[in-house]
Amino acid sequence: MAAVTGGGSGIGRAAGARLTADGFRVAVVDLEPGEPPAGGLAVRADVADQAAVEGAFAEIVRSLGPVEVLVAAAGITGSRQASVLDQTPVEEWDRVQAVNVRGVFLCARAVLPAMVRTGAGHVITVASVASLVAFPGRCAYSASKGAVLQLTRSIAVDYAAYGVRANAVCPGFADTPMTRWRLDDPGLRAEVETRIPLGRVAAADEIAEAIALLASGHLAYMTGHALVVDGGWTAL
Repeated sequence: MAAVTGGGSGIGRAAGARLTADGFRVAVVDLEPGEPPAGGLAVRADVADQAAVEGAFAEIVRSLGPVEVLVAAAGITGSRQASVLDQTPVEEWDRVQAVNVRGVFLCARAVLPAMVRTGAGHVITVASVASLVAFPGRCAYSASKGAVLQLTRSIAVDYAAYGVRANAVCPGFADTPMTRWRLDDPGLRAEVETRIPLGRVAAADEIAEAIALLASGHLAYMTGHALVVDGGWTAL
């Protein structure tokens, strides 16, 4: 069984659909989870709220059983005010860290004890190429995604002896509701695409393929890894 946070839209939604097609029972956790996937569950929760997360995962376990794969895809970039450091309001910084970092921490914290007891499990985080290279003018987002990658590696190191793995998928620009404000502007889209060797942004389904590959168990010796899916962006 797989739980997907941020599964109501974008990469999370695509991942939930792909995992369902691959035979997983899928629980979607989101502020706006939408309709549940076939045979699955949709749970409304704020991933930055401890009580909400604990309640959501308790409901998931009651309905579908223990979580075998956690896909932590919930994330935000922050508003346009969350730009360079000295111009970023403190409340915007806190909001981005709360969703992107605290959210991963709380959701992983909710599933890891059961994974340890069963001796198996996989935490898959949706980080970003901003985990590896800073996005200009997106200080809070870059810092949060760097933290997500290091948190993923920490889980991998600390829980390997219990049969639990953790890996991060690091997308480049993908066409999702979170990036639509930029990609719907022809000038901004062109600016983005000229930096990508493949010459285009990714579809959410293409990132979901990478998540599904990790969830499949075919890469059983991989843990603590950052799987970059960016059209060659970081190869420049």
